[in-house]
Amino acid sequence: MTSTQRWPEQGWALLQILLVVSFSQAEEPVCRRRGDPENPQLFKDGDIMLGGIFSFHSSWKDREDTYMHKPLLLQCTSLNFRGFQFAQAMLFAIEEINNSTDLLPGITLGYKMYDACGSIATGVRVALALANGNEVVSGPSEAPCTRPAQVQAIMGETSSSPCMAIATVIGPFHIPLVSHFATCACLSDKTKYPSFLRTIPSDLYQSRALAHLVKHFGWTWVGAIRTNDDYGNNGMATFTETAQQLGICLEYSISFFRTDPPDKIQKMVDIIKASTSKVIVAFLSHMDMDVLIHELSQHNLTGYQWVGSEGWIFDSQTAEMDRHHILDGAIGLSIPKAHVSGMREFMLNVKPLNSTSKELFTEFWETLFSCKFKQSKSSTGNQRKCTGHEDVSGVQNSYTDMSLMPIFNNVYKGVYAVAHALHNILNCNETCNNTVQLDPFTILEHIKKIQFKTKEGDEVYFNEYGDPAAKYEIINWQPTENGIVDFVTVGLHDASLPVDKQLNLQNKSLIWAQNSQQVPLSVCSEKCPPGTRKVLQKGKPVCCYDCLRCAEGEISNITDSITCVRCEPEFWSNERRDACVKKEAEFLSYEEIMGALLTAASLFGTCMTAAVAFIFFRYRQTPIVRANNSELSFLLLFSLTLCFLCSLTFIGRPSEWSCMLRHTAFGITFVLCISCVLGKTIVVLMAFRATLPGSNMMKWFGPVQQKLSVLGFTLIQVIICILWLSISPPFPFKNFKEFKDKIILECALGSPVGFWAVLGYIGLLAMLCFILAFLARKLPDNFNEAKFITFSMLIFCAVWITFIPAYVSSPGKFSVAVEIFAILASSFGLLICIFIPKCYIILLKPEKNTKKNMMGKGVPKSS
Repeated sequence: MTSTQRWPEQGWALLQILLVVSFSQAEEPVCRRRGDPENPQLFKDGDIMLGGIFSFHSSWKDREDTYMHKPLLLQCTSLNFRGFQFAQAMLFAIEEINNSTDLLPGITLGYKMYDACGSIATGVRVALALANGNEVVSGPSEAPCTRPAQVQAIMGETSSSPCMAIATVIGPFHIPLVSHFATCACLSDKTKYPSFLRTIPSDLYQSRALAHLVKHFGWTWVGAIRTNDDYGNNGMATFTETAQQLGICLEYSISFFRTDPPDKIQKMVDIIKASTSKVIVAFLSHMDMDVLIHELSQHNLTGYQWVGSEGWIFDSQTAEMDRHHILDGAIGLSIPKAHVSGMREFMLNVKPLNSTSKELFTEFWETLFSCKFKQSKSSTGNQRKCTGHEDVSGVQNSYTDMSLMPIFNNVYKGVYAVAHALHNILNCNETCNNTVQLDPFTILEHIKKIQFKTKEGDEVYFNEYGDPAAKYEIINWQPTENGIVDFVTVGLHDASLPVDKQLNLQNKSLIWAQNSQQVPLSVCSEKCPPGTRKVLQKGKPVCCYDCLRCAEGEISNITDSITCVRCEPEFWSNERRDACVKKEAEFLSYEEIMGALLTAASLFGTCMTAAVAFIFFRYRQTPIVRANNSELSFLLLFSLTLCFLCSLTFIGRPSEWSCMLRHTAFGITFVLCISCVLGKTIVVLMAFRATLPGSNMMKWFGPVQQKLSVLGFTLIQVIICILWLSISPPFPFKNFKEFKDKIILECALGSPVGFWAVLGYIGLLAMLCFILAFLARKLPDNFNEAKFITFSMLIFCAVWITFIPAYVSSPGKFSVAVEIFAILASSFGLLICIFIPKCYIILLKPEKNTKKNMMGKGVPKSS
């Protein structure tokens, strides 16, 4: 909570402390009290004394010090019913303990309660009064400045900043200071505040809880207002740190104090007006919130969603001041509701005439009932006279309002914590040991270790930082029909649970700003949908960004993704870029048109070859068949059949066996085919030479030699293929580089040397065959087929020469199609050029298929 510190009175307090220190260091044998005596506002004697510091007044009269004479004490004004309630809660606990036979039997607790007046300096001064007392101690034979403390523990103060100052001053004396409402996380530092304890959780937990609450509702763009003191500054610092970790950005963060000049508060209002965020996190005390509401009401600044700290979120007095419904729908954290049986009745049973502190109770009674016990001459006569017997329960104001019962319970628990520590120190059973010498340090150590339950079942203990367990209720301001705000508990927050389970919202309907049922939206930029990524806007916070579509092959499948993830090689992004879909596998299949046409061409060539073989077999005894080495012809037809069929191994999904088979079968069958053609060419040349006088060349190239030559040429290719398959065979390969959105299923060559060796050997035989056929091209037509072989080899070489660049440049399945086309074209070229003319003569010109015709004009003349 906050305080109303001002520099002049702070300086005066510091001056007083320095005077005390300087005089105590003098060699004067007498210990004298310096300064004016401090008399408690509430006092009762007892065996053990407890101190209390509460702000019975909330402000003081302004004054101008000339520093020509000693400044007077602050003149407190504005009676604070809240401070009076806290004091009554302490009185109730003390009376209950004194009347108990179980706790501190035979021991009575007394008290001294002072008014801090909302001032840090006054709080420090009365704390020193509680420690020292007002008695004058003198005498050179005495140890004047080492007397026991006047009180064994101090209850209070309500705000964080006064507690920090008081704890700093009394800390060296180890006097326990137990606060009921000072929540600054800084007070958990035991090196600075060793004697400070509290019955309210530290703001460390509240600030984190507020950040998680904001994140829960998706608010990433918020404004922040805090009280300019230790409570607000420390609490907001923790909130900001946690908010940044959760991805929440603050559009602005403003600090102010209720005594700030009007122009500063106006500037704060202007910042709120100019902002785009619709959620405001307010870490304020209820007194600062009252000032802020008044200012916002003048500008009619409604429609903002307020998120509040416990300092004001469940304060009914703040709700009463919000006549313009600025805070309707506010949500925030509060101390869990509590009930202390008998406390409400005790507070309402106030009798000023029976009180020993007549001055304070008189002022309280006159303020509560707007009356006067003594009418002054200057009074207008409209103010009625107090009787002292008015009915407190019939008044509706902040004193009779018990909405702060959780804080009253904290005062109650603090008194009981001290009482239990005293009970343990005095070894109380049926009676207590009165001979035990009490000292604040021992009491402090026992308070840190106590653990008990109140009569209502609340467990009380302190952790190593002097803090209780952090549990909060989530409160929602829900206005009713009669204009009264209903503080509805809509959830719980328990910091002792795991992080993901701490926030627990109940299934209750929430009311938001302007009585809306919809959760308000407060973001700098709309969420980036799946398929996009966030790109920060230059010079703006991380919550302000643009949404860019993911590139091809990348996706984002979550909202507000900061990066796009590249798909695995076998996958590709869909059109929306929010999922990776499996790439289409592309290969030359039988189902597509190109594959079907090539398959049909292959089968047609096979059937055509079979038909030619059938014709040759049917007319195998005719001269034209016999004249051209029928065995080589049939072997050539067989090899051509294999050539047509091997093209089918190139169609379909590549596999290990198909990749190895397609290239080796192609290489071997084509070598067998070319070897047969080469043998036929040599036969033609040898036959021509054999007709010349004295030539015996045919005996060196007879049928056996022809078969051996074909076998030898083919065997070389078989050896090349075996070496290729043994060292680095072809294998199925997924090509991801050719196309971005497709997978090309192809056969990798394995060893390129093996592949080009196979092709090179075929080309070598083809060139040799072409050269020999070219040399025999002018031989008589009727006797040889050199012209047809030459023409077929010309087609063969042309096809395979054009194949190489076409194969290298064709993408994907088209390279396979080019290879199949080259196989089929060269096969059809051989079949048509060599065998179709013979079939024509056999079937359509049988008169030419005679020995006489074959031996006629085609026989060369001898010279």
